[in-house]
Amino acid sequence: MSEKKIEENNAKEEQAQDRAMQEQSTQEEKKKTEEPTNIVKEILSFVGYLAVVVVLTFLIITYIGQRTQVSGNSMNPMLSNGDSLIVDKISYRFHDPERFDIIIFPYEYQEKTYFIKRIIGLPGETVQIEADGTILIDGEPLDESYGLETIEEDNRGMAEEPIHLGDDEYFVMGDNRNNSEDSRFYDVGNIKRERIVGRAWVRIWPFSSFGILKK
Repeated sequence: MSEKKIEENNAKEEQAQDRAMQEQSTQEEKKKTEEPTNIVKEILSFVGYLAVVVVLTFLIITYIGQRTQVSGNSMNPMLSNGDSLIVDKISYRFHDPERFDIIIFPYEYQEKTYFIKRIIGLPGETVQIEADGTILIDGEPLDESYGLETIEEDNRGMAEEPIHLGDDEYFVMGDNRNNSEDSRFYDVGNIKRERIVGRAWVRIWPFSSFGILKK
């Protein structure tokens, strides 16, 4: 092979190497440019995902349901101190609370304190508790078996006299009738519809008692 051919081949090889180096340099520069862009995209994607989670959590807690924990024994034997529940906050948007529902409502005289009680009297009804502990609704004995014990005469509270419920009022009591602060007493009284947060729906703790709370 002549020297001229050899020189031409060498020149071509050098040109090919130069092009390869230029392409590699271009790719490296492009990669460096893309890396920050990809990081920004990942950050924005994560922020967007986090925002969706926060919004959904807010909507669920505000309008659908939330977790709450029972404090005290006023709802024995149905509920015990320390039980964790899911509160259904959406059902009452479609229908009125029903007798024997277990509801949650705020205590009027202490911030961030909520009571959990069972509905006994409905709007428009008259509730009274006789000396022997019998609960009367519009003068007729209430057919129920939720009370842990018979109501003692001294625990009838205001209900020893007839209590007339307004069109938006409910009379509530704890199942532990002789150890419950409820509508029988002045600091609780009748519960207006607008104060009801929701109904106790599912017990999630302890696991041994997990399940829907049935009436």
